[in-house]
Amino acid sequence: MRHVAVVDLGYGDAGKGTVVDWLCATRPVHTVVRFNGGAQAAHNVVLRDGRHHTFAQFGAGTFHPGVRTHLSRHVVVDPLALAAEADHLATVGVTDALDRLTVDGDALLATPYHRAANQAREIARGADRHGSCGLGVGETVAYGLAHPDDAPRVADCRSPTLLRRRLTALRERLTAELGPLDAPPVEDCLPAFTGFAGRVAIVDGSWLTGALRAGTYVFEGAQGVLLDEWHGFHPYTTWSTTTFANADSLLAEAGQPRATRIGVLRLVTTRHGAGPLVTEDPTLPLADPHNPTNPWQGRFRFGHFDAVAHRYALAVAGGVDGLALTHLDLAGPELRICRRYDTTDRLTPGPPGDLDRQAALTARLLRSRPLYDDPPADWAEAVSAELDAPVVLTSHGPTADDKTPHGPLLAPPALVGAA
Repeated sequence: MRHVAVVDLGYGDAGKGTVVDWLCATRPVHTVVRFNGGAQAAHNVVLRDGRHHTFAQFGAGTFHPGVRTHLSRHVVVDPLALAAEADHLATVGVTDALDRLTVDGDALLATPYHRAANQAREIARGADRHGSCGLGVGETVAYGLAHPDDAPRVADCRSPTLLRRRLTALRERLTAELGPLDAPPVEDCLPAFTGFAGRVAIVDGSWLTGALRAGTYVFEGAQGVLLDEWHGFHPYTTWSTTTFANADSLLAEAGQPRATRIGVLRLVTTRHGAGPLVTEDPTLPLADPHNPTNPWQGRFRFGHFDAVAHRYALAVAGGVDGLALTHLDLAGPELRICRRYDTTDRLTPGPPGDLDRQAALTARLLRSRPLYDDPPADWAEAVSAELDAPVVLTSHGPTADDKTPHGPLLAPPALVGAA
């Protein structure tokens, strides 16, 4: 096995970061490639000694010396948030994160203007908020689609004149649409962005083609398939392709075979933000210290294991080679499994881009009620049977030591050789 791709088959927060960390702890991984999302990602990794970091833009393997991060062109790059993240990594012992970073110059650049516009729009929605993280990632993508030839990109940070022109146009357009923005003047932003260009390695698309020959790469997805921009439950979605598609395209462009596909699932189906969560149960005695209530997404919501939604995610993603089942330490008599709703036991994906269809599906889910079965004696066996895919990794806690591989697919190389 060479390259591995990791995606979340829920609404996010299933444990992608801890799975990527385990992969980097058990085999010689060269680089973690981020292939969607941006600074709104929150992949929590806890080490045996108690150190903790919430990975947003850096790859979740960064705690391991020598493991690099590459931000592909599909990532929305926020240099200000990246600097803050690097500062926190330094406080927990990782002082060279920026030295191990490469960034595709064609990636869209997130700015304070995108963030301010995102927050203004979300506030204006009132009770109909979409559950945005308020960091401007979707706003950056929308602006890039509307102004493809003039949207700020990472490579522009190397040209202060070009960057000033594009930031000025961005600020003026958003101000004309939304009114005054709570963001600094362009001249105050320029030093931070040009400083970013002087500190990190900005590369072009051909860099990854050559780099993928250097060793094992882990492709780390962000958010979850049920939030996918085309197949999620509109409008409570992200402006990002959360399936394996971007990883597949990057590998194909490099002439590499498809990566081993790992789908991550949490024993408890959760959601942070508004939108359907059919199995939500506020009476579950659960909490997540890494996902507190915040002003933009609201509270972190818990539900029983939703096999219907996860079957849909698997179909949307095009299948997996194996499942990673996390948070098994939460198993208890109060946690049940939902194999069907009162309306159906299977959701059928539609063609990408048909948002009216997805909105109708959202309305249907908001009316659906779960039908439960008692907790299974063996959760991994039950999940595998329901989703028709093998569980190849289980996790009973937050650290790499709490992970157990099952079968040869993800067995550490030393164990494969010993066998």
